Amino acid sequence: MYKNGVMMQYFEWHTEADGQHWNRLKDDAKHLSEIGVSSVWIPPVFKGTSVDDVGYGIYDLYDLGEFDQKGTVRTKYGTKDELIAAIEELHRYDIQVYADVVLNHKAAADETERFKAIEVDPNDRNKAISDPYEIEAWTKFTFPGRKGKYSDFTWNYHHFSGTDYDQKTDKKAIFMIVKEEDTGWAEDWAVNNEFGNYDYLMFADIDYDHEEVKEEVIKWAKWFVKETGVDGFRLDAVKHIHEGFIHQLVTELREAFGDDFFVVAEYWNNEFDYLEGYLEDQQYDFDLFDVMFHYRLSDASKSDHSFDMRSLFDDTLVSANPMHSVTFVDNHDSQPGQSLESYVEPWFKPLTYSLILLREYGYPTIFYGDYYGLKGEHPVEGQAEMIDKLLDVRVNAAYGEEQDYFDHGNCIGWVRLGNEDYPDGCAVVMSNGDEGFKEMSIGADKAGKVYVDCLGNREEKITLDENGMGQFPVNERSVSVWVQEKD
Repeated sequence: MYKNGVMMQYFEWHTEADGQHWNRLKDDAKHLSEIGVSSVWIPPVFKGTSVDDVGYGIYDLYDLGEFDQKGTVRTKYGTKDELIAAIEELHRYDIQVYADVVLNHKAAADETERFKAIEVDPNDRNKAISDPYEIEAWTKFTFPGRKGKYSDFTWNYHHFSGTDYDQKTDKKAIFMIVKEEDTGWAEDWAVNNEFGNYDYLMFADIDYDHEEVKEEVIKWAKWFVKETGVDGFRLDAVKHIHEGFIHQLVTELREAFGDDFFVVAEYWNNEFDYLEGYLEDQQYDFDLFDVMFHYRLSDASKSDHSFDMRSLFDDTLVSANPMHSVTFVDNHDSQPGQSLESYVEPWFKPLTYSLILLREYGYPTIFYGDYYGLKGEHPVEGQAEMIDKLLDVRVNAAYGEEQDYFDHGNCIGWVRLGNEDYPDGCAVVMSNGDEGFKEMSIGADKAGKVYVDCLGNREEKITLDENGMGQFPVNERSVSVWVQEKD
């Protein structure tokens, strides 16, 4: 991670399915570098259920837009050659690339198989609600379009722990697959305990107690990094995957590609103990998205002045474990209309991006939809101009010691004192209620310096006194970011 690095999630749920996304990303590389983006999280690059698949209905991990499978050669985002070209262009501008890796399940199998399964209670997956009986399910993956290139491994029901559809009876349910070798979900301790045992999420659930599966997926991961040159992984849905396998995967990736190979995992839970416990179980070997902080931001945006701004960081990873917290405002799952909808209201976005971009800790992530806008049934305009201004402050001023002025429920502020390389420092004040101000010091070494609001929400100029103290105002339901005036 770069000093004051910034990640951009370079997609939203309704990104155009025109096959041009990798080309757009390549063309955008120079601009991303200029505004201060140091890494890009790209959507799943693998062949999915169809050309419209966002990328989470994974069919073939080895097909990066190269083979005629599922009615298309390209993926939603483009071809393999276009993907590689985009990654190479990003690297030209010293931007790292993190691939969204989906290892929990497989979808759109090539053939059905008959085998025995047990229906389980959807609300308690450890509770059987039927005796074992034969079903016909889509669990055989032979990848006829790829014809064994890169790997001749094929998948059958022995490699899965569950599925959700019986072709024979046209019945939808959660079926635990019965196998002689190891019937059952991952151990309760190895996955989230929501619904008793949350090993099963969707499609054909991969069984990471199966040695052949572990060997093949780790082999694939090393192939993928070498083939594409990506600098890290964003691991999807890890609370559904055996945590022992995740540890093994990360360990082997670091052994193969070095300790700087970046890994951040999505463990979607808004209770602090779950995320902190998962980090501890993983020996703090990688980072997690700070889901609790996202929910604090979402709640604050919907509560207006009734939300106590002093509590924004309560029970968050960025507060308790800042070196392993990847902060974000929204993502493809939280945006309007999606499964985990918890969208931060647009009026609050300038405050939230100030909170993740201008503070000392956390690895901040800019959401494509917040920057370029959301499409689909719930369109929202992007706020690129505002984010650009905050990125400029992050790159040029948001350094050094951080001092908080969290002394009012509706109006909070903080300062960054600057360092030897970036001495100017900055002051941030925000309100979710009435117009207000904060009297704050940016340091005695700034005495007599003049500060202005880079966001343009306030027109006055603040001259610091002999102690570097100034009275910094803010409009109602707004934020002002005060930086040193330049000639």
